Amino acid sequence: MSQAAIQQRTAPSLPWLIIICGCLIAAITFGPRSAMGFFQLPMLAEKGWDRTTFGLAMAIQNLAWGLGTPVFGALADKFGTWRILALSGIMYSTGLYLMATADSVAALHIGGGVLVGLGVASGSFGIVLAAFARNVAPERRSMAFGIGTAAGSAGMFIFAPLSQGLIDAYGWFDALVFMSFMMLAIPVLAIPLRGNAESGSVAQTAMRQSVAEALREALGHRSYLLLVSGFFVCGFQVAFITAHFPAYVADIGIEARYAVIALALIGFFNIIGSLASGVIGQRYSKPIFLAWIYIGRSVLVTAFLILPQTPATVIAFAIIMGLLWLSTVPPTNALVAIMFGTRHLGMLGGVVFLSHQIGSFLGVWLGGYLYDIYGSYDSVWWLGVALGLFAAIVHWPIREAPVARPAMVAAE
Repeated sequence: MSQAAIQQRTAPSLPWLIIICGCLIAAITFGPRSAMGFFQLPMLAEKGWDRTTFGLAMAIQNLAWGLGTPVFGALADKFGTWRILALSGIMYSTGLYLMATADSVAALHIGGGVLVGLGVASGSFGIVLAAFARNVAPERRSMAFGIGTAAGSAGMFIFAPLSQGLIDAYGWFDALVFMSFMMLAIPVLAIPLRGNAESGSVAQTAMRQSVAEALREALGHRSYLLLVSGFFVCGFQVAFITAHFPAYVADIGIEARYAVIALALIGFFNIIGSLASGVIGQRYSKPIFLAWIYIGRSVLVTAFLILPQTPATVIAFAIIMGLLWLSTVPPTNALVAIMFGTRHLGMLGGVVFLSHQIGSFLGVWLGGYLYDIYGSYDSVWWLGVALGLFAAIVHWPIREAPVARPAMVAAE
């Protein structure tokens, strides 16, 4: 028997029940929030609010998502993933229902902003991927992260036409209520993901660190800080497009159906991009790969803005952007696991994601605010181009290696 065949037979298998249930949760949690842009125009037409009001609600949602992720990640590491995911389903469902029934701006911001954001945070990629990491061997972790991220992309692909179809058939109110009830499936799907940082099937040498010690170590690590700063840009770019692209397509005189097609295509090609990212990150330098992703985004947006904008260019933009959309997630989370291990991965990955969501807050809010001032989204598009180049620069020097721990003793 050849050496390659022996390695193939001895390679650890993936825990498919955990991965399948985690992927379904990722799809359900990522789907509705990625379709929020379809609710903007019909909701504002009925309520009489402006785009800044809706943009601020989505910005609050992204900020609550970001602020909640490291907290819920730490709670999942300590008390178990299932408990946090069950809480996610309850908060997400309640938030969507309150968003549907909101009769004031404050109610919109609490329901669609705070509660939906916290619901996504407690069921986010960081929570699910940390559970994967505890049960998947390091040599297969990047691939598992790619599968999980692709599932979130599938949620976007499914919920873009589903949301628009529900709005067309029943109106935006009933569409939100329907999605609210869908979120109650999360606690059931989460059962196989039970366990915390002390459990899992992958043997590892754990470091006896408190939460404070883990945070102090990470925030003093140069490569981690560069990763945090770069992921801010990812949030700015994708959240702006998610919240404002349907309105942008309408503004440039293209039929609304192309916005639905575009977001569905982003979701579909995001599946391909996420899976490919998991494979590429397994074989090549993750920091350099991330740098090229951000360069690619900046080149793409520049071309989209300077070329004639037609249905064909909208579709081409969506396809290429889809390939680059969440392809940042598998190598980013894998880098955190490489640097610090999996014991506090939920929390430390959550801190990186907090940076992403601060960027998301600014991307969504500035999109609405600057549009109301200038009557155009162009300034936000070009800011995203500049930030993409900044992200490429800061990812290039990141070291893909475990943090040095000469003064610490491994747990017995």
